[in-house]
Amino acid sequence: MVALKEEIRSSMRISEHISLKEAVRSNTAERLSISNMPDNETLITMQITSEHVFEPLRNHFNEQIYVSSFYRSPELNQAIGGSKTSQHCLGEAIDIDDVYSKATNADFFNYIKDRLEFDQLIWEFGDDNNPAWVHVSYRLGDNRMRVLKAIKENGRTKYINITNE
Repeated sequence: MVALKEEIRSSMRISEHISLKEAVRSNTAERLSISNMPDNETLITMQITSEHVFEPLRNHFNEQIYVSSFYRSPELNQAIGGSKTSQHCLGEAIDIDDVYSKATNADFFNYIKDRLEFDQLIWEFGDDNNPAWVHVSYRLGDNRMRVLKAIKENGRTKYINITNE
């Protein structure tokens, strides 16, 4: 019975263009046999995040956008060395990449920054022309509109606040 429930949940859609299967996909979780299935409250948060950030972006560019990371269970987040306060664990953050798109990660980043409400928007590594991927989070009613750039400094990740640039 439990397996059937998991099968039904994994065929669900978070939003028009994101399936639950895509939103919880993780090679690390599979390799380490970590459950990466959100509870119902987190599913609702993921739907809200998707509807306010991902779907407007997807509809604007009108092409597939790769979701490299959405939900991470706390156990998975720990296994990959994620931040203890990661919004991915709450269903509030999505990492996107231009793998399937004619648009670039910089295009995604700038569209979000200029046109959408968000909590945090991070230019993740890459170079000055294009981030390696884009992290964006959304909190219902409590968004900081904080813009950051992630860089490596002495082997550690450093976040530079570029909100007013």
